[in-house]
Amino acid sequence: MLAAERGASANTLQAYHRDLVHFAGFLGARAVEAADSDAIRDYLAALSGAALAPRTIARRLSTLRQFYRFLLAEGVRGDDPAAAIDSPRRGRTLPKVLSQAEVGALIEAARRRRGPRGTRLVALLELLYATGLRVSELIRLPLGAVRHDPRTIIVRGKGDKERMVPLGQPARTALAAYKACRGHFLKAGETSKWLFPSRGRSGHLTRHRVAQVLKALAVEAGIDPGKVSPHVLRHAFASHMLDHGADLRSLQQMLGHADISTTQIYTHVAGERLAALVRDHHPLARAGRRSRQS
Repeated sequence: MLAAERGASANTLQAYHRDLVHFAGFLGARAVEAADSDAIRDYLAALSGAALAPRTIARRLSTLRQFYRFLLAEGVRGDDPAAAIDSPRRGRTLPKVLSQAEVGALIEAARRRRGPRGTRLVALLELLYATGLRVSELIRLPLGAVRHDPRTIIVRGKGDKERMVPLGQPARTALAAYKACRGHFLKAGETSKWLFPSRGRSGHLTRHRVAQVLKALAVEAGIDPGKVSPHVLRHAFASHMLDHGADLRSLQQMLGHADISTTQIYTHVAGERLAALVRDHHPLARAGRRSRQS
């Protein structure tokens, strides 16, 4: 149902499968389909006792809710044991964001690399930072999405929904350079529908590989590799766009967020950064610190 009716991605299906298998392991000999509300509450209490983050617990409860809602709709059960169970309270964590200088340092470090791999790395970075794509969307871009010199690309995102994302000149230039050497990543006489082909089983670059090369690049750029990931570049795109005057609705569309409340978190990031700027650089703030220290 998730795949056929909702168009859930392979990653989403795997996550739901892992959550249900974990719950089944907790139940032991008891059937997952027959679990009652007390069993679900006991499971959530066990997760909390294991010091799992509230966000993780909430996600696993969401999996159970959708599972039992499905069983109820299909007539397998006459009730929904998860319906009356409250989600754990979740603190709103602000996303990690790189500064514009740090993103620039990453791109410069990539440009210092020679050969096709360096050219591909520049294209990956420029695309991630220019578009805010999820890494899963990036690695599955078809070659046809960037034929000629595209001003925009069509991206297929969560729920199999398509959206149009504009491309700036630096990203288009990096793409053109990469496409000229893309054949290096294919076997002789081989073709591929993917923009970023790979000789691995999937046929395209993997999320793990992209994350791996970004962390190695961070070390070369003098940046803590723990701060750098494909998703952090997505956050950087969003927060820097807001810094330079982008409106929330346009940003929501480019990021592919179903709900604008998800996009609004970047306004909190900008606010935190402005507060830190005033605290660290405003002359009266500095004077206040000196008077308190004296």
